[in-house]
Amino acid sequence: MSGTHRSDIHVGLLVQIVLKQDQRTGKLTQGTVAKILTNSPTHPHGIKVRLTNGEVGRVKEILG
Repeated sequence: MSGTHRSDIHVGLLVQIVLKQDQRTGKLTQGTVAKILTNSPTHPHGIKVRLTNGEVGRVKEILG
């Protein structure tokens, strides 16, 4: 499932995000959502989240 809809994402969800520095390569980072940073209901590039390890990026895939 893609991460473009805020309603699909919640704290504690396992996701894959793309970090700002990895946007060119598309390298994904896996982690658990600690906080949702995007306020709008949708975003074409993915909802921005902060993971429990402190990394911030846009959700590309929801794992579970």
